[in-house]
Amino acid sequence: MNVIDDAAEYGWQDAAPEESHAYLLPAIEKALRPVALSASSRLRVFDAGCGNGALLRVLSGRGYELGGCDISEQGVAHARSSCPDAHIEHLSGYDPLAERFGTEWDVVISTEVIEHLYAPRTFARRVHELLRPGGTLIVSTPYHGYLKNLALAAAGALDSHFTALWDGGHIKFWSFKTLSALLAERGFENFRFSGAGRLPYLWKSMVVSCRKGAS
Repeated sequence: MNVIDDAAEYGWQDAAPEESHAYLLPAIEKALRPVALSASSRLRVFDAGCGNGALLRVLSGRGYELGGCDISEQGVAHARSSCPDAHIEHLSGYDPLAERFGTEWDVVISTEVIEHLYAPRTFARRVHELLRPGGTLIVSTPYHGYLKNLALAAAGALDSHFTALWDGGHIKFWSFKTLSALLAERGFENFRFSGAGRLPYLWKSMVVSCRKGAS
């Protein structure tokens, strides 16, 4: 098994939520709420990079049609077991997901995935293809802003923060400016930002929601 394949296996032992879900879920729920309230039919929600299915399990009791994918075979196995009604496939965010799942999803959610990707523009294209016109993308990723970066440097914490010794770790470090620019290239618009975890401007993560343009 090569390094790329090895990194794909996150080491899921079960379908339990991670620590990050405690601060990410409220922000994701906030971004999802207006879409759910305005839906005129059964909401279709796709989790791109669903891991062990912990988020899908939270959403599974709400009557949504659910789908998801992950590069980890272990994660997909746990996700399928805990969310038997969801359509979950062992695929990466680089794969042509719309060919397998269709193109009429109301919401695509991706939590703590885009910072791991060598080709985030390919990922942005794939999730764009999944969404119906006007559909919503909700993305979370570790937050990087001036004050947080300064605090990390002053505390001597940059080495641990940059995860250089973690095979398959973080390789992109996003700000709201760079992430929204990437997604705008692909045709997303109406960007909304919220911080998640820790004090304002020292947030652990940010949650960005946006809409797929009609054109």
